[in-house]
Amino acid sequence: MEAVSIRSVDVPALGLGTWPMRGDACTQAVTTALELGYRHVDTAQMYDNEDAVGRAIADSSVDRDDVFVTTKLLRENLRRDDALESFRRSLDRLEMEYVDLLLIHAPNPSVPIEETIRVMNRLQDEGSVRQIGVSNFSIEQVQEAMTASETPILTNQVLYHPYRDRSAMLEFCRDNELVLTAYSPLGEGSIATDETLAEIGATYDKTAAQVALRWLLQQETVSAIPKASSQEHLRENIDIFDFELTDAEMDHIFAL
Repeated sequence: MEAVSIRSVDVPALGLGTWPMRGDACTQAVTTALELGYRHVDTAQMYDNEDAVGRAIADSSVDRDDVFVTTKLLRENLRRDDALESFRRSLDRLEMEYVDLLLIHAPNPSVPIEETIRVMNRLQDEGSVRQIGVSNFSIEQVQEAMTASETPILTNQVLYHPYRDRSAMLEFCRDNELVLTAYSPLGEGSIATDETLAEIGATYDKTAAQVALRWLLQQETVSAIPKASSQEHLRENIDIFDFELTDAEMDHIFAL
């Protein structure tokens, strides 16, 4: 599995997004993903599936330390005490001693970013959180989080796919050594029928969705976490490391 390396931290370039899967269906999807070679799993308090994700990882033959696990604080849990208490519950549901990455799921205008970041730094000091980051933040909000934190912010997780221009955020992330984590990288299914992507994919015997994911991962500092539940789609999404798009093809997709 390729990785995005930032400040000596290796983030598996392709991960599994788990929204909106729950229960046994979620557990089975994560189990299958790990069997296929995924080593990056994304969950959140909001998804109500941390227990299902944790069960799959605990029962897997893959060592816990080899799986990069992300969870996120609900925006209603960003006050100091709420953040601490809710994160403890997240660890209990995950049945883990630590998470690799803890994010603020979205900014809450009524809670100062600095207040939550300080709690996250404390959790890092305790060893229950390895890296911290944010999600759905503007450039200005990421800057505020970076200023408030005693440790580097690893990522901003945002909606990003071939129909969504993220050039300003990409430039900011590159300049500041941040990973841009792309959620819904397949546009919630709309990408799969794109004729331009399908035409490019035919050259490599790949689908439109595979071309979209390859396009994302060929961009510096970008990782992607597509959601998939069936073995067919899980296998298809990870089968993107045996080809490379040309500069002209990359530009053609950017033009979308």
